[in-house]
Amino acid sequence: MKYKEYKGIDYAEIATEVLSKWKKEDIFAKSVESREGAPSFTFYEGPPSANGTPGIHHVMARAVKDIFCRYKTLKGFQVKRKGGWDTHGLPVELQVEKELGITKEDIGNKISVEEYNLKCKEAVMKYKDQWDDLTEKMGYWVDLNDPYITFNRDYMESLWYLLKKLYDKELLYEDLLFNHIHRLPVPDLVHMSLTNRGVTVMLRILLLSLSLKLLIRKMSSSSPGQPLPGHWQQTPPWPLAVILTMSR
Repeated sequence: MKYKEYKGIDYAEIATEVLSKWKKEDIFAKSVESREGAPSFTFYEGPPSANGTPGIHHVMARAVKDIFCRYKTLKGFQVKRKGGWDTHGLPVELQVEKELGITKEDIGNKISVEEYNLKCKEAVMKYKDQWDDLTEKMGYWVDLNDPYITFNRDYMESLWYLLKKLYDKELLYEDLLFNHIHRLPVPDLVHMSLTNRGVTVMLRILLLSLSLKLLIRKMSSSSPGQPLPGHWQQTPPWPLAVILTMSR
């Protein structure tokens, strides 16, 4: 077999030609169907959410995932890849409430629960076309024709069924939630930060503010030029200057 020789390579044109051939000859489907009866390789992908636009980090992550699936296909495994959409609730709810100019208290008064749910379902799939276009253009092989969607009743009931099975086998247990330890009077905010991204930012600002107050208090009692005692930890980058100051 003689491979085509390129002179003055136009990568965009080559990509278009390859994608066109794959689509015309249905190569992805054939790569799965031709291995019927072979050992299967199961790959569970954490699905994206279509209420936000895709970015370059999605391309990089999907390229890595695609490598493993293609490698296993070349090794003779049948690798079925089912697309999916994560329709996680809170960010979508906040987005819809902002667009409609309402709060949680308005649901059932200014807008019915049914109308609110419909608006959320519309918003969560807002950028689906952009995701599908990116998926095809980057050559990421996954079945987009029959995706699973986490807000579908069948999907939710399947999860409850599996949870019941785990419970019956005594594989579920109740325990305490692990969290970072803050010696500051903000346990409620720490808990809220797990469920609200906006609160997380405010929490970090509050912790930084309290850290500065502690710093000033300790500076007044420390010898000049001596590092402040204690263990200082930071998660986001913006308190880094404060941490460095504390350690000097």
